[in-house]
Order: sequence, then C-alpha cells, then structure tokens
Amino acid sequence: MIQNIDKILDEARQFSAGTREEIEQFRIKYLGKKGILSDLFSIFKEVPADQKKEMGKKINELKQFVAERIETLLSNLSDENDSSDSADLTLPGPPMQPGARHPISVVRNQIIEIFTSLGYNISEGPEIEDDWHVFSALNFPPEHPARDMQDTFFIEKDPDILLRTHTSSVQVRVMEKEQPPIRTISPGRVFRNEAISARAHCIFHQVEGLYIDENVSFADLKQTLLYFAREMFGKEVEIRLRPSYFPFTEPSAEMDISCQICGGRGCNVCKYTGWLEILGCGMVDPNVLEYNNIDSKKYTGFAFGMGIERVAMLKYQVKDLRLYFENDVRFLEQFRAAY
Repeated sequence: MIQNIDKILDEARQFSAGTREEIEQFRIKYLGKKGILSDLFSIFKEVPADQKKEMGKKINELKQFVAERIETLLSNLSDENDSSDSADLTLPGPPMQPGARHPISVVRNQIIEIFTSLGYNISEGPEIEDDWHVFSALNFPPEHPARDMQDTFFIEKDPDILLRTHTSSVQVRVMEKEQPPIRTISPGRVFRNEAISARAHCIFHQVEGLYIDENVSFADLKQTLLYFAREMFGKEVEIRLRPSYFPFTEPSAEMDISCQICGGRGCNVCKYTGWLEILGCGMVDPNVLEYNNIDSKKYTGFAFGMGIERVAMLKYQVKDLRLYFENDVRFLEQFRAAY
C-alpha cells in the first residue's frame, strides 16, 4: 500500500497544467470528496496498527504536496497572464457592486421602527457587565443555572465581570436612572457559552422591551405583541401565549406565531404544530421594581425579549443560523432589495 502511495506521489510530481480548468481537474482528482486521498483515508481505517504510523505519514505527505502543487500552478498561471502582452491596460476595471445592509441589521431596524412608532425610545449599554446588572437586579437567585460557566462568559475568571447574556441589563440601568413612566427597547449583541449549531450560536442579537407605568396590565402586553407580530409578519398572523418561567417576570409567557410557511396547517418547520416560538415576555416581577427603587405598589409593567436572528429566520425562512455570521457574499446579496 505504501508503494502505491509513492507511485501516486510520483504521478502528482509529474503533473503540469496550462489552464485553470486542468488545475481544477487535478484538485478534484486528488482532493475531491471522491478523490484519491478520500479513498486512501477510507483504506487507512483498516490498516494494521503497526503500519498506521508510516502510512499516515505518507498520506499526509501526499496531501501536503498536492495542496502546494496546486498553489504553485495557480501562481505560475497568474504570473503568465499578468506578463502577457495581450492585456489591454486601457480597459476600465470591473464595475463596483453597491453594498447592502446585513439581514440582521435590516430586521433590527424594522423591529425598532415598529416599537418607536408606539412611543418606545432606544436604550443601549455596555456589553461587558457586572453581576448586579445582568443577574442580581433581575431577581436571579445565587444558585440559578444561568450563573454557571456553561452558560456565561466570565472575564478573567472574575465572577462579578462577564459578557452580558441578555440586554435586560440595559433595562436595569434605565430603571436606576429614570422613574416611571418608562417605555424603552434595548437592542444589542449578547453572548452565551453555547455550542454553535444551525439553531444556536454563542453570539447573537436581541431586542428587549420594557414598559412601566400605573395600571399596566397583561392585556396591554398581549395587545402590544399582537401589533408587533402583525406589523412584522403580516396582518393575517395569529399569536398565542404559553405559560413559562423567567426570574424577572411573573407571570411569564412565551409567544408563538402561526407558521408563515404552512399557514398554520402544519409542516416540518413548525414540527406540524402550526406554531413557531418567537419571544419570551411577562409582567415585571415586583422584586425587580423594588431592587431598582421603583414603588411596586404604585407601578406595574411588562417586559419582553426576542432574538433578532430568530425573527430573521422566520421572516426570510432561513433554516441555518450560522449563515448570518459567515459573511458569504452569495448569501448576503439575496437581501439587497430587503431594505
């Protein structure tokens, strides 16, 4: 088997190309999914243990040589084209393509526009926060799982300094400085120590809202969220609220919207329920008001929070969250007309 690898390596050394097409065929032959190296790695699994070290070394040597050979051939080809007398240097360069806003920015601006039309102002705060603003002032008990390292990025192992896990910390800063009536939204980037997958990321964006005044009720919250959902997803969308738990709201709920792909009939995207979760919400816990020197006997309020990526996934029917972070121009160009 090692002799066969040496023979393949000799053939690769003798290869030469005059066009990019020939180089690409060479790459596919050796490095493609069904190429020579792929076959060798499959065979490698069955090689006796005493031969694995030597064979593995040979396979890696072949892989490295092919990669370097392709780079050299492409470089030589570019040099030849650059030195060609046929190049007309007076020709205009390729036209510059106009840029476009990122889909996350587009959705963020749409959310902000909807809530500012209802009288909400915009509040922003630091991404590096302390325990008080992220947890304690929001009624998180000391033993709450969100404080664990598996969920939170702490700065230099300091348990009091961390990357904010939600923009509710901005709401705490607003309550510290202002007295009701308070009507604000807090868009921003947040961080959680989670595995990156098609439906989760360690960095994402949120918009959280807070309304505190006299006689604010759960009915006010429901009507506000219904207005938002229909402005964002269309007049035909329906919502439902399911009981949930958050440390800083009581009662708490999660809001679903009727699936926009199947019209609520049921499909694989909504797992045949006809509904898609979009945000969490609830009435501000009296403890949170008292922690921030707001009289809970006089004032009530509601809060809500949503992930911008989640809204963008539902709005544009993008099923892989990672696409928003890869900056692939081919993906981003699809949203050129979105704003």
